[in-house]
Amino acid sequence: MFSLSLLLMIITFPISIWMCLKIIKEYERAVVFRLGRIQADKARGPGLILVLPCIDVFVKVDLRTVTCNIPPQEILTRDSVTTQVDGVVYYRIYSAVSAVANVNDVHQATFLLAQTTLRNVLGTQTLSQILAGREEIAHSIQTLLDDATELWGIRVARVEIKDVRIPVQLQRSMAAEAEATREARARVLAAEGEMNASKSLKSASMVLAESPIALQLRYLQTLTTVATEKNSTIVFPLPMNILEGIGGVSYNNHDKVQNRA
Repeated sequence: MFSLSLLLMIITFPISIWMCLKIIKEYERAVVFRLGRIQADKARGPGLILVLPCIDVFVKVDLRTVTCNIPPQEILTRDSVTTQVDGVVYYRIYSAVSAVANVNDVHQATFLLAQTTLRNVLGTQTLSQILAGREEIAHSIQTLLDDATELWGIRVARVEIKDVRIPVQLQRSMAAEAEATREARARVLAAEGEMNASKSLKSASMVLAESPIALQLRYLQTLTTVATEKNSTIVFPLPMNILEGIGGVSYNNHDKVQNRA
């Protein structure tokens, strides 16, 4: 068969040369089947390859990175929450012979396997783990896909989880929970601030109690601060001991006047 094919190519030369010579691009490889058997262990290309008429059949394989969009998958998480998750897988063929000989449609097989792996991995996680650990989950999916597609000549370059969709009612409940958590944290911070302020006021009162003059200076400073705000009325409180002193002085003066009379 090989001799007859070669003889036919020689007889029909130079017309046959245009049919037997094939151009393989830089990012492509050609897997040649001769009488149904793969010719050589490695794919041919890039450049010119010779294909004998009638006995040779070749299949082109693209080695560039392929983007596989995973449609939204409805997933029941471990904590019984229904959610929809979609993603994207980047992979490429590193062995053209394995991609042609070991699987019927390598791209369709990888696409279906990516969907199944995404559902299986996310089904073992809770909703909070899915929302918080996307990178770890994507790395786990990439490892599983890479191991499963190795026999197909596929190398998974990257896996990304694009969007996690949760029901509207669950979104509202999560928002209410987050708001309650923020309010509780704000109250705790306010209580801690009041406690610190009370400690500071206690320390200040102890210092002022040791020095009455410092208390009077603080009193005058407060009056100065109030007066700078251009108020029409200023309440001027006086300590009781000052009023008693003034009253005592007036009473003594009155007694002296009566005695003189």
